[in-house]
Amino acid sequence: MATTYTWKGRSPSGELLSGEYATESKDDLVSYLRKRKIIITSVREKGGGALKINLPGSTRVSVKDIGVFTRQFATMINAGLPMVQCLDILAQQTEKVPLREAVAKVMSDVEGGSTLAEGLARHPKIFSNLFVNMVEAGEAGGILDVILVRLATFLEKLDALQRKVKSALTYPSVVGVVALGATAFMLIFIIPTFAKMFTDFGGDLPLPTRIVIGISDFLRAFWWALLAAIIGIVVGLQRYYKTSQGRLVIDKLLLKIPVLGMVIRKGSVARFTRTLGTLISSGVPILSGLEITARTSGNRVVELAVMSTRESISQGNTIAEPLKACGVFPPMVTQMISVGEQTGALDEMLDKIANFYDDEVDTAVDSLTAIIEPVMIVVMGTLVGGMLIAMYLPMFKLVTLVGGD
Repeated sequence: MATTYTWKGRSPSGELLSGEYATESKDDLVSYLRKRKIIITSVREKGGGALKINLPGSTRVSVKDIGVFTRQFATMINAGLPMVQCLDILAQQTEKVPLREAVAKVMSDVEGGSTLAEGLARHPKIFSNLFVNMVEAGEAGGILDVILVRLATFLEKLDALQRKVKSALTYPSVVGVVALGATAFMLIFIIPTFAKMFTDFGGDLPLPTRIVIGISDFLRAFWWALLAAIIGIVVGLQRYYKTSQGRLVIDKLLLKIPVLGMVIRKGSVARFTRTLGTLISSGVPILSGLEITARTSGNRVVELAVMSTRESISQGNTIAEPLKACGVFPPMVTQMISVGEQTGALDEMLDKIANFYDDEVDTAVDSLTAIIEPVMIVVMGTLVGGMLIAMYLPMFKLVTLVGGD
């Protein structure tokens, strides 16, 4: 039996179209509209609810996705294509569903008379304050194409920085999980076999052997309690980190961790200088730039330091002095920022600092990896080797007794 559908779409020229179509399946309607080169925006069964056309693709929009979108947008704007047509093309070819839907809505807003910045601001989960403010500055100054190129470059470098820091955190996490997994496997499945054999032999067991067997018995009997405790600690830390005080405490601790803290600190400095330099060079006021930079710093300690700097600047002070007083930023950073202020080339100096610290993050990640590898090998060797030695001690004792007889 044929069903009547109402549909809405756009022609290749951007004209809004709508109509009704009776067919036995929705697929037939989609095929019919595509043959007419109509871009479908919605399909609704007449008298029923809207039917969503779900296309394959992840729902999480990453910095890399926004960077690719911005680079393509900048290229099309530079080529002289109208903004609405650019957005229409990007909405069609974007794979991530939330980004595609957001771009389509921005296109509708722009067609309705809104500025591009106003349309982007209605999607804060997709487009950050930094993105919106830079686009707004570009529209006001008539240099949107230049701003989009700067944004794309910034996002690409930010994505590279985030991947470097994540790689530094991922390696020890994976190795640690493997070490704990191997230890738990031996305690649960291997040690009980030895324990039963020793029980059959009788006699007193060496202290290390009794300790390992005791840990194995406890783990086998109360593994559920241990698992619940681990989950509880993880969930508790996550909830605590979501509070303002908890985030401050944990971020402070992270910065104090040897080597790893240095990676996080250098990554935060690189992000701060890159973001602020990009905003200033794009014409965003310094106070607004500092506020945006603070919110996108990724570390509560750095965020508070930047906000205190903003308050100090609003009272007529320089940027370098409050940054130096907070103790978060290395002396070289504050000195170079001071030189940039004095010479009137603050944005260029911030960009140079960001490039320098990008390389510093690479070096710090390599150092962290070089330190962690032998440490993890020693830890795993101590755990596994210690258990094996504890299990073989009774055998050595038994051999000695047999040899004495």
